[in-house]
Order: sequence, then structure tokens, then C-alpha cells
Amino acid sequence: MAQPYSIDAQISMIQRGAVDLITIEELRRKLERSTTTGKPLQVKLGLDPTAPDIHLGHTVVLHKLRSFKNSVIT
Repeated sequence: MAQPYSIDAQISMIQRGAVDLITIEELRRKLERSTTTGKPLQVKLGLDPTAPDIHLGHTVVLHKLRSFKNSVIT
């Protein structure tokens, strides 16, 4: 099993390249709760993959979600 990243390391990875983010305190609380309860943190993106206005620019958000997913794997 991979060693989990510290909460500070996770926050640093999530912040990298982000423009808007919930408050760091709120993110820290959510990550700590996820760690103590063992329940995975849910992250959602409101995107309709069948919409005609989907373009390559949306891959930026998808890459960020992938980065976030990889930073919190335990």
C-alpha cells in the first residue's frame, strides 16, 4: 500500500495551478475528516460530456482533478 501524502502536501498539490479554491481552512478540515474517517473525499465537476460546447480547454480541469485524485490516494 502506498504511503499517504501529508495533508500539507495534498493542499500544496491541489493549490498548484489553481485560480479559485475554497478556503484553505475548509479544505484542511475536509481532508482531515476524510483521513480520520477513512471515507474518500468527493470532488465533483459539473460538466455535461454530451454538450456541444465541450472543447480541449476543459482538459485543464480534468487534469487538475486527476492530479487531485493522485494526491489523496492512500
